[in-house]
Amino acid sequence: MENIINKNRFFALLLAGLTGGAAALGGYVAISKKSANSIEGKQNASAQLARYASLNSAPAFDFAGVADIANPAVVHIKTMMGTASGSAETPQNPFDFFNDPNFRFPNPGPRAASGSGVILSDDGYIVTNNHVVDGATKIEVVLNDKRSYIAEVIGTDKNTDLAVLRIAENDLPFLKLGNSDDVRVGNWVVAVGNPFNLNSTVTLGIVSAMGRNIDLIRSKGNKYAIENFIQTDAAINPGNSGGALVNTAGELIGINTAIASETGSYAGYAFAVPVNLVKKVVNDIMKYGKVQRALLGVSIQEINQQLADEKDLPDLKGVYVAEVVEHGAAEKAGIKKGDVILKVNEADINSSSKLQEEVGRNKPGDKIKVTVRRKGEIKVLEPELLSEDGNTKLQMAEKTETDSYLGMTLANSSREERLSLKLKNGVKVSSVGNGVFKDAGIPKDFIIANINNEPVYSVQGAIATLKELKGAITIEGKLANGTDKIFAVKMPVSKED
Repeated sequence: MENIINKNRFFALLLAGLTGGAAALGGYVAISKKSANSIEGKQNASAQLARYASLNSAPAFDFAGVADIANPAVVHIKTMMGTASGSAETPQNPFDFFNDPNFRFPNPGPRAASGSGVILSDDGYIVTNNHVVDGATKIEVVLNDKRSYIAEVIGTDKNTDLAVLRIAENDLPFLKLGNSDDVRVGNWVVAVGNPFNLNSTVTLGIVSAMGRNIDLIRSKGNKYAIENFIQTDAAINPGNSGGALVNTAGELIGINTAIASETGSYAGYAFAVPVNLVKKVVNDIMKYGKVQRALLGVSIQEINQQLADEKDLPDLKGVYVAEVVEHGAAEKAGIKKGDVILKVNEADINSSSKLQEEVGRNKPGDKIKVTVRRKGEIKVLEPELLSEDGNTKLQMAEKTETDSYLGMTLANSSREERLSLKLKNGVKVSSVGNGVFKDAGIPKDFIIANINNEPVYSVQGAIATLKELKGAITIEGKLANGTDKIFAVKMPVSKED
């Protein structure tokens, strides 16, 4: 906060309001910092934060220092989409994701696309949009200094359109996490990304609105989507997906995700996932491999004048509880149909999107304070949030993505396995049943690095490649003891073979 005030002295009058907003998330941040496996813990333990010292003396309205901080921490992500053919879809409505569909190989054959990502720790954790990497058989991360790495997917969350990647590198520059509860309409912001494959592009704008729900993620079929976007007029275009929205202190406040445009290019409206929600998603994925989705168990309506008149409500504050899920967290805590939810913990609730985000920051088993108004009486209730299955148990994701073809089961190799074998890419053979691969002598735990001299980066890509090949092929890689090995495999010519 002090950095913002030093750079923009006219913000001084906002200090009291901003300080109050910061307190709303204080408890969560304090708990997160205790964990070495949280992104906050990793940042606090890194000497990279010293990069921010120069911003204290920067003159007002000079954003060069912010660009110097942000550019090295924003990466270019290039993805290969298996054997997909056909051109990228043209947006069918004014709201859509904006990864770059122009970066692709001619049809037929694999399709490529590109987007952006933000480094969150010096040991290679990166956040981007799920739609940038969804379905990718190869993910290449290119740093600001042109170094290139093959990335491992740690986990994804379609409900927030976020994904966590990791590359095998250390001592990387990263962006310090800000507090999106402090963000106010009219604040200056800087967007950094790679639009149209133009690396490290920096644009300037203001926060145009907060708490936008554009019904984009849910329209893609995600039942528990959370949309409480920061809206900005900073110029961002296809290829900016997954890039950084940064405040004048050089802190990450959002992940750029979507634009509103009739043409698919910048039209003055862009939307970013707020960083406080990003923190929760990233920490869950790092710890559990998946997001621990917490549900309150209510259906709500936003309050307008018509609803207020119909339900005899005294004002337009809060959100109206239209239904309460049977045996859900809300019902068990005493929340009833007809209640008006005014607050979650210390955060005022005036929209469905704000309620979704505040609840979404928690895990099943967490207790939250919900302030409701019922027939003129204010009540504070404490529901214990539940999972989609209706319990408080946290669940670990499956450690690896597995798939099988002709008796051979594959799993994505771990970063540690590849490093120990000095491999940049490869998938692991989990088991080998009767079939052509067993006949060729391929053993369990063999790491497949190349198929017919083509690199293999994921299970999905390996299976897609194998299904296309007929006749004699070669499979190259390393045994568990590090020995190089090439196997000749006779693939079936047809399904009947």
